Amino acid sequence: MALTALSTVLTAFRGALGFLTRLPVGGDKAAWHAFRRTPASLPLVGYVVGALAALSFVLPVPVPTAVALYLVALVLLTGVTHADGLADLGDAAAVHGGVDVARRREVLKDSQTGVGGVLAVALAFVTLGLGALGLAGTLPRVAFALALAAEVGAKAGIALLVCTRTAAHEGLGSALVEGATPGDLIPVAAAVVPVLAVAAVTGAGYLAAFAALAAPLGAAWFLGRWADDALGGINGDVLGAANELGRVAGVHAGVIAWTLW
Repeated sequence: MALTALSTVLTAFRGALGFLTRLPVGGDKAAWHAFRRTPASLPLVGYVVGALAALSFVLPVPVPTAVALYLVALVLLTGVTHADGLADLGDAAAVHGGVDVARRREVLKDSQTGVGGVLAVALAFVTLGLGALGLAGTLPRVAFALALAAEVGAKAGIALLVCTRTAAHEGLGSALVEGATPGDLIPVAAAVVPVLAVAAVTGAGYLAAFAALAAPLGAAWFLGRWADDALGGINGDVLGAANELGRVAGVHAGVIAWTLW
């Protein structure tokens, strides 16, 4: 039984890596379905992406170079799918007037990126860069731990939405939401605990690591509330936006907590 459960988790992890990253792990049908049934696999991907990208902060390079390498690593590891979701959501949020749910959904489906989408992605990229600059100004091992915590938190934020929200329509969002329950957040919570151990070993401190973990969850929760009102539920774009905005929130929260306390 234990071996079967472990095999299922590993298969789900492989499916999550294949879906959320550009790593050549092979996202076959079995892995995809295991991923759909295992929200806890989402934060596990955060460890891989976060650790690889955070290596930029421990390299013997100038601070601006470390920040640039961090941003480039994230793009190379995850591609532009999540950023595209943020852009679509930015366009939908920018629609003025008494707009109903159907109109915002129509804007989401439009392949053309408008001013709202460009502004949302640009702001997210710039604010992430500024947060990374703050990370690079700390000790290398602390920067590594906080960047890792922010990435794990961003993926846990996606899991929070998947387990607690309803889908706006059939598609990616409904494929992940279907079958997920709030009870699935228990293994998700267990999956993020090792981040605190990393923080203890590196000297980042529990408070800063907790802030970097919790801020993405808060961002995801507020985004989910907005999506319920504006879109009638979540979809793939909302999940992608939660990832991008959650990372930004986590990096800044971690830096603030480390600096002040």
